[in-house]
Amino acid sequence: MTTDILLERVHDSRSGKVHLPSEEVAELQEWLAVSLAMIAGFLDAYGIITYDTYVSFMSGNTTQAGYRIGQGNRWAAMHSALAIVFFVGGSFAGALLAHSGVRRIQRLVFGVVAASLALIVGFTQLGFSSGWVPIVVVSFAMGAMNTALSRVGAQYVSLTFVTGTLSRIGVQLALAAKRAPVPDSQGSWDTHLRRALLSSGIWAGFLTGALLSGMAIPRFGVWVLFFPILILSALAALDRATSAAV
Repeated sequence: MTTDILLERVHDSRSGKVHLPSEEVAELQEWLAVSLAMIAGFLDAYGIITYDTYVSFMSGNTTQAGYRIGQGNRWAAMHSALAIVFFVGGSFAGALLAHSGVRRIQRLVFGVVAASLALIVGFTQLGFSSGWVPIVVVSFAMGAMNTALSRVGAQYVSLTFVTGTLSRIGVQLALAAKRAPVPDSQGSWDTHLRRALLSSGIWAGFLTGALLSGMAIPRFGVWVLFFPILILSALAALDRATSAAV
């Protein structure tokens, strides 16, 4: 079922707001979450291959910064530390926007991330390829993007926290096996098994993005960034549908 059909289901002509049944809203959110997780995995692989620094996986950067400082290599730890600081800064900015009066936050966030990646392509082609600049820009953008979708239905999700996602899969499968009730269920369709499948989809999306990035970078270099740019631009253009799902 296309998003256009979903959006035509119910329309309030007075408010201009689209109202969708909760299961169909959740389906849109699920696809969006998987798409964004794929972008996160793609860019994370790009960062570690190109700059030896993660741009969305801050657990990895924390480990890198810690052991490098412990080995007395403080300069090598700087890139990881910068990524952490600017990821937090991006999350801060994204959360401020989400709680502001600005309309269509997702369109703005997706557009900013796409523009940031385009700038990195441009700077690299002009010879300004110093590692810390792309790390700062992309980590900030990824922090902001991580706030663009924090829930699917009643379930909290993380686009970049892979360990937490895998942990949720195990817990949700255990609850499904015990046939435990879902306290905040949105309907008969909202089960522990469906939530486990969603978490699995997010993890698989992240893995797929990293795999595609690893395959493409040796052939295309910085031009691989046009893949997430195109996806984010499409999501921004379809904001009418995605904003209805959040």
